[in-house]
Amino acid sequence: MEARVDKWLWAARIFKTRSLAAQACKKGQVTMGGAQLKPSRTLKVGDVVSVRKAPITYSFKVLQTLEHRVGAKLIPEVLENVTPPEQYELLEMSKMSGFINRARGTGRPTKKDRRSLDAFNEEMPDVPQFISGDLPIFDFDDEDDDGI
Repeated sequence: MEARVDKWLWAARIFKTRSLAAQACKKGQVTMGGAQLKPSRTLKVGDVVSVRKAPITYSFKVLQTLEHRVGAKLIPEVLENVTPPEQYELLEMSKMSGFINRARGTGRPTKKDRRSLDAFNEEMPDVPQFISGDLPIFDFDDEDDDGI
């Protein structure tokens, strides 16, 4: 029995939706034996499919070809994870370095950033509030004219 790559990736719960699986195939993130797979390519039992999900590449051996999604408890009957241990080491390294590589000022402020902002706002002198909407009138013409 055979199954389409995009359907199998979705049925085996590697991707949440079939369209995400098809997009990954089109982007070249799904390979078999070093060759990129199209979404319509058929899989057979025993094939090893590699899926690139940054920062690592997962490898799965097809134990059963499916075209309908199965429960999470049945996944060990559908595929075998044959991802090399080096790939998981890369994953651990990227998790440890997580926010260190984030450029300062990008994303949401951290607790430390928020506390710094609060401290800065407390140090600011009180700025007069104009309740009625009347703005003070500054007359710049009263300054000394040097004839310039």
